[in-house]
Amino acid sequence: MAVDPTCPVCRTADIVCGKWTLLLVRDLAEGNTRFCELERSLTGISPRTLSLRLRGLEEEGIVARRTYSEVPPRVEYALTEKGLALLPIIEGMRAYGSLWLGADEECAQTADPESVALPA
Repeated sequence: MAVDPTCPVCRTADIVCGKWTLLLVRDLAEGNTRFCELERSLTGISPRTLSLRLRGLEEEGIVARRTYSEVPPRVEYALTEKGLALLPIIEGMRAYGSLWLGADEECAQTADPESVALPA
């Protein structure tokens, strides 16, 4: 997708412009989240797409996946420090949508990056 691989805007767009990506980051800003919780909050996303997006964000170092050795196994996802750095972009989009697009503020609010615990 990037026209110029040396351009920081192009590189960032490559990561965040995939369908559902910014909404995933928005929802993960709330803290550790399980797959089924993400699936419920993102009405319309297929399990396969959700899985692919999470895997891609994990490969980029934006999301951390933590597996608990329990029965049944439990998996949680959380933003990394690199993922938390995307929250100002989402807040800017929220402000733009409210001011210029007449969108209401009913969607999930992103958490304060200081209040989100990073995965161990």
